[in-house]
Amino acid sequence: MGTLYLVATPIGNLEDVTLRALRVLKEVSLIAAEDTRTARKLLSRYDIHTPLISYNDRNKRQRTPAVLERLAQGDVALVSEAGTPAISDPGQDLVRAAYETGARVVPVPGPSAITTALAVSGLSTRTFTYLGFLPRQATVRRRLLQALSAREETLVAFEAPHRLRYALLDIEQALGDREMAVCRELTKLYEEVFRGRVSEALRHFIEPRGEFTLVIAGAPAASGEEDIPNSVIVEMQRLREEGVGAQEAVARLSRRYGLSRRRVYRLWLDSA
Repeated sequence: MGTLYLVATPIGNLEDVTLRALRVLKEVSLIAAEDTRTARKLLSRYDIHTPLISYNDRNKRQRTPAVLERLAQGDVALVSEAGTPAISDPGQDLVRAAYETGARVVPVPGPSAITTALAVSGLSTRTFTYLGFLPRQATVRRRLLQALSAREETLVAFEAPHRLRYALLDIEQALGDREMAVCRELTKLYEEVFRGRVSEALRHFIEPRGEFTLVIAGAPAASGEEDIPNSVIVEMQRLREEGVGAQEAVARLSRRYGLSRRRVYRLWLDSA
């Protein structure tokens, strides 16, 4: 049985590839790539002529048996469209299938938009939660962000340019006007790292273009919190019995009693 190598490739600048990655890509019998067009640019730059096939969400079900068959005969490399494979891409299915056949899976680490954005954000990197791409549907996105409003760790998410402003509006509504870094086109020609408040990011990115990684400050640490009057708990229970949703109930109670939304929302969860 061969080895499945998970080879991290550049997220933009083709010089950000490791010597080990280049060696592995030359030595394996096959490269399975999420996007063969992107992969060919890298292979051409470094004069690598290893056979290449596509492995993506559209064809992974049909391609997996063929890749496993090649893996039974020799080593195979898996590359994502950019960055580290098997992170928010179909490669995770191939990794699972390879393990099930008894194959060896070896990481070849390198570029990652997640850690790159975190490092350059200036925000806390001690703990963080990676969200992948934010949900496309507005209601689902808002529900997710609301559920994260009391979390104290830094949040990291990807977003498409045509949804960026909608996402920023929902972030401001659900999490408040927090500090954040909006990283655009990391390591590419038009790289930009914007640091500021969510409201400032909205004013800055009027016509967003490119690929975006968002790094959002976590909720302030819980200390010196407001005392919660018993009347808040009573009214919260009444709203819950009336079928009022969490977002509306928290908004009502925080306005009426002058409490932070984060504190009220945590109380809502605790009293569920």
